[in-house]
Formats: sequence, C-alpha cells, structure tokens
Amino acid sequence: MGQEGLEALLLATDGNCRRRRRWSKPLLLILLFTPIACLVLRENFYFGEEKFDYPDLNGRLQTSSSYIVESQQAVVAADDSRCSEIGLIMLEKGGHAVDASVATALCLGVVSPMSSGIGGGAFMVVRPSSASGALAIDMRETAPAAASQNMYEHNAGAKSEGALSMGVPGEIAGLHAAWLRFGKLPWRTLFEPAIRLAKEGFIVSPYVGGCITKQAEKIMNDPGLRDVFAPNGKLLKSGDKCYNVELGNSLHAVAEQGAEAFYNGTVGERLIQDVRKAGGILTMEDLRNYEVRVTRAVSVNVMGYEILGMPPPSSGTVGLSLVLNILDSYGSIDDLKGPLGLHRMVEAVKHMFAIRMDLGDPDFENISKTVSDMLSPSFAKIIQERIFDNTTFPPEYYMHRWSQLMDHGTSHFCIVDSDRNAVSMTTTVNSQFGGGVLSPSTGIVLNNEMDDFSIPTDLSHDKLPPAPTNFIKPNKRPLSSMTPIVVLKDKQLVGVVGGSGGLDIIPAVLQVFINHFLLGIEPLAAVDSARVYHRLIPNVVSYENWTVVDGEHIELSEDRKEFLRSRHHQLQAKAGGAICQLVVQNLSNSVDLGRKVRGHNVVLGELTAISDPRKGGCPAAM
Repeated sequence: MGQEGLEALLLATDGNCRRRRRWSKPLLLILLFTPIACLVLRENFYFGEEKFDYPDLNGRLQTSSSYIVESQQAVVAADDSRCSEIGLIMLEKGGHAVDASVATALCLGVVSPMSSGIGGGAFMVVRPSSASGALAIDMRETAPAAASQNMYEHNAGAKSEGALSMGVPGEIAGLHAAWLRFGKLPWRTLFEPAIRLAKEGFIVSPYVGGCITKQAEKIMNDPGLRDVFAPNGKLLKSGDKCYNVELGNSLHAVAEQGAEAFYNGTVGERLIQDVRKAGGILTMEDLRNYEVRVTRAVSVNVMGYEILGMPPPSSGTVGLSLVLNILDSYGSIDDLKGPLGLHRMVEAVKHMFAIRMDLGDPDFENISKTVSDMLSPSFAKIIQERIFDNTTFPPEYYMHRWSQLMDHGTSHFCIVDSDRNAVSMTTTVNSQFGGGVLSPSTGIVLNNEMDDFSIPTDLSHDKLPPAPTNFIKPNKRPLSSMTPIVVLKDKQLVGVVGGSGGLDIIPAVLQVFINHFLLGIEPLAAVDSARVYHRLIPNVVSYENWTVVDGEHIELSEDRKEFLRSRHHQLQAKAGGAICQLVVQNLSNSVDLGRKVRGHNVVLGELTAISDPRKGGCPAAM
C-alpha cells in the first residue's frame, strides 16, 4: 500500500487451528481442580439465526496460569480470557485485526465494566501490514457543548462523581469508523458474543469481583449499578453470574442499526434521558455532533526501533519518546542495565511528567513546541545532563509548573492477524465504574472523563496551579496517559504493547519495552517483572509488592530497593500496578520469508502473546 495507500485510508470513511502454549509458573492446585483455561469449545459458537452456547468459556477462566501463547498465524492478548477467545474467533472466521478488535472491545465492556464500555472512549493504533505507517483512531470522550472551565467551581466533587462528570462517549463511533476502513466481517456478527454474555450472564472474574468489593459504596448508592452488580441487595463476588440485559438490548440495537442507533437513535435517546435525570448536561446534539479523529500515527525512531502511537491529547507516545531519547543519550544499552539503569529511568520519568502537563488537545491549544521538544533527541540530551547517578532531587528541580493530572483505570488489548495487520487499543470509562452511574434503560456505565480535565480551582497539595492547556472547553478532549503502541524494526512488525492503569501506564509500558526490546528479556518475564512508578508529586518511588489474582507474589528485589534508597529516593510499597499486554514477533524465526501481502513484502515470524498475570487474563492463538 505504501504512503499513498495510507493517505487514502485517512480519507476513507475457518479451519482447524493449532495452538502452542508455554506454561509459566504453573499452580498445581489450580491445574488439579480447574479445567485448563483458554481451551475453548469453539464449536459452540454460531452466528446468524443459530444460538450461542457458553459451556466453560464463561467459567473459571480467570484462574488460568497460562499467560503466554505462541503461533505462526494470529494472536489476541486481552486482560480477560473470554475476550481474547472471542477476538480470535473473528480472526478464524476470516476477519481483519480490526474485526477482532471490535468484538474484543465489546466483550470487555460487558465482562470488565469497571474499566471499559460503550459509555466511554478509547485510543486505537492500526498498523496495516500493507502500509508503511499506521493510523491513530481517536475515539476519546469530549466535553459537552454546555461545559465550561468553571462548571465545577462550586461543586468540585461533581467533576469525578455523578452524571455531571460524563463526557460524550466515543467508543462506538470509533469502532465503527475503524470497521468501515478495515472490516471484513458483518458489523452485527462482531456484536453477537457480547450480546449473549450480557443477556445470558457472565461469570464474575476474580479481578472484577475484587473491584466490586472495593467499590461497594459506589455501587450501592446508584440504582442502576445496584441492580446489575448487587441484585437483591447483595454484592456479586468472584464466581457469581452477572446479567446486564439492558446493555445486551443496547448492543443488539447498535448491531442491527449501526452506530446511528447510539448517536442519533433510540439507544442515545434513552441514554440522554437517564443522564439528564441523574443531573448530567449531555444532549442528543452532543451525540450527533461527536466526531472520531483519524490521523496518521505519531512515529518515533529511537534505539533502532520505530514506535507508532497516538498523538495528543494522549501523552503516552510523546512521553515514551522523551524518556527513551533521554536514556539513549547515555550511548549504550549497558547503561540501562541493573539498579543504576533503574535509577536513570526513574529520573527520566520524573522529567517527563513535569513536561507533559504542557500538553492538551491540539485542536484547541498550541502545543507544537512541547510536542517537538518531547520528540527531540537534542532536547532529551539537555535533560539527560541534569540527571546525576548519585542522587535524586525534590520536585521543583524538574522545573514543573503545573499540578499533575491523576487519570484512572482502563483496559488494553493487542491483536495481530495472519496477514500481520496489528491493532493496539486502550479503552476506558476512567475511574472504576466511571462516575458511579449506570443508565437503567440502556445498561451503560457512564464515564467520568471530565475528571481528566484541569480546572482553575484545582490546586495540588503543594499549591501548584492547574495546567491551562487542559482546561475545559466545549467539544475538547482531555489529556490522557493511554499508551497503545506498535513497534517496528526495519519496517517489519516486531511488537504490539499497551497498558491500563491511569498515570502508571506510561512507566509500565516503558519498562516492558525496555525489558524486552532493549535488554532482551523473554516476553513473559518482560511483562511479569516487578515495576516501579513515579508521579513526580508526591516525590516517592512506588515499587510493586503485591499478590496477584493467581496467588503469585510480585515484588521489587531487595538489592534494587536498597540501591534506590542509597540515591536518596523515598520508597513506598504499592499493592497494585498497571496491567500490560504484549505481542512480539520473532523475525529471526520467520516463516515464508518475503511473502507478499497485497503487494507489500511482509515477514511472517513466530508470534508470542502475553496477558499480564497481574489481572489473570489469558491470550489466545490460532
């Protein structure tokens, strides 16, 4: 396709499979008492007029200890096993990676509703195998037309809680736009699994069950959430069956009528009625006027790799670029190894967070210099010279001007199909269960994305002013930490990466990238390794120290903790962290070298897909 083909895209609106698995950290008791997860009875899936049946697919999948699969064909890595399998089914039916992405995202919105759903938004990077670049599909929520930068002046809590915190949802519009450009399967086919899971019930995974418990007050205070997640007044727990029939009805309407049902039809009308009744300001006009933003992906060349990702208002790709260019300034991969390399990375991340708050929505703010600086190796070199190997510094040293935006949780998945089309997508409703409101007539969880804007009355604990480039304006998109990326080497696909977890996403994706692509750590270990996080304020290195859903304990090593303390870092244990999915293509073990895919030379190497053990998901492979 080449560059001309990519420009055209910007303007354009079966068989048996063999799976190879490598088992990691097997848990004997789980394997004895639980059916091997991710072995799905795909013969029970039917389309058209035939009925779906979910025997064990909807069962105890989240207890799997298989977080890695290998394939020479296609892979899907989501943070819920059922959604990985559903995405793979679309690929086996001849679908494009984007077809699988639509089905996977819809599944996650049903079974992982605290993190994602059609009431929220997303960023999607699509790298066609037959093109030299990639598309960035921005389906981020926007501020309603009635919104203003002072709207929360007398009610700060309404920025994060309740219907007034809701931005205009973009996920359905974005998925539809991507499908129109790349989809091969019928639109309605992509909805069938999610509809069935919503209407016929899905088993609550251990991770989601924990979130329901943590958000008990939020759930019990809202009639819509309570009806779905606490039927009969009792909170659902892991292993219980959850039904969201109204969400299934909404998905069915969108499946049959297209995105119009949401943005100018009955689903949207019902949603707006519920939002207004709950105190929100969204209107049908807001839905009708929502526009998906499709551009060329940002391209970053660093350390021998090309990274393709989202432009602002995502701060992820440019933030990643700045940190990697700082580390590249040291001159050798050896300078990134060991505890000293970790210290240097933490310092680079602190500088990045100080600068990223100058970003905002480029349709409303002039951020060109900030973006240029964050992509510039020479600018990175200047920063690198301010990093010292023997110490760290207080926040003011990093010349930060604005209070840091603390955005929240998400869900991420990576997909590569048999033609090596690749998708990296991060989806969100912002806080867990969004603003704490579920629309009763549609089953949709309302996002609280307005909380990702800065407002004039926001002051951090050290009295830093809020960032003007991220102030609320009608139709504006708020700043985000989401970091979906595709990685190339010599124009060939070598990786797809992304994460969920709010402000922790950028450091997490960075560490996974460094671990595998720069330090050569095996894919599963690259994801599984204990991570550190820094948010600039408070001036604390948070290190992972927690037991995840399968019983595995993840903790930073004592020697690394001690080294960081010797450099005057304050350390704090963190019983949590971002969740990363990773797909790697091994080009040195390629098959059918030089195969032509629609006229483009594509190397078909072996694919390895990882779902992060921290959440208990499982990838799927043909």
